[in-house]
Amino acid sequence: MLSIDPASLSERENYKFLIGSIIPRPIAFVTTISKDGIINGAPFSYFNIVSSNPPMISLSIQRSAGRPKDTARNIIESKQFVVHIVDENNVEKINETAASLPSDQSEVELANLTPVDSVKISVPGVKEAKIRMECLLEHSLELGGLDSPGCDHFIGRIVQFHIKSDIYDNGRIDPRGLAAVSRLAGHNYAKIGEIFEIERPK
Repeated sequence: MLSIDPASLSERENYKFLIGSIIPRPIAFVTTISKDGIINGAPFSYFNIVSSNPPMISLSIQRSAGRPKDTARNIIESKQFVVHIVDENNVEKINETAASLPSDQSEVELANLTPVDSVKISVPGVKEAKIRMECLLEHSLELGGLDSPGCDHFIGRIVQFHIKSDIYDNGRIDPRGLAAVSRLAGHNYAKIGEIFEIERPK
């Protein structure tokens, strides 16, 4: 077995090691709104659950040349964002939103996604997602880098869930009906494959 000190690797080499090892990763499609009213949308796979009481999620957004991306800047300024689960039906459109656009252009518009009003926050979501979560910013941290931060890390408190009724029954979500996709390395994604059950010990 190889043993590697991450300090001996470049940022790119560490990135490749991490995204190739920590798989599959759930994908959050995040919508935010700028001070000028532009709806920003972008996918992120550094994303997961933090807590169920209260319901909170985490989101890390890598900086570009040391500068916060539009999504991160908008979250810091507005303290609001919407997280959508990426699925087999919307992944192609969501992938289009990963394009690098100027701040005054909307990725949601580019991908022909349909904005839908939120209930408790001012940031709209998109209709094409089977699950979306309205979030208020709970905590933000600048992380990494000796000279300057390498990423912006956010913890969002979910204040409203939106779930397609045909995949929700008696408090449970049908994983096959959701058909969430996950991120691997490179250009690769994965669908939900074989599902198996193991009982937890008492």
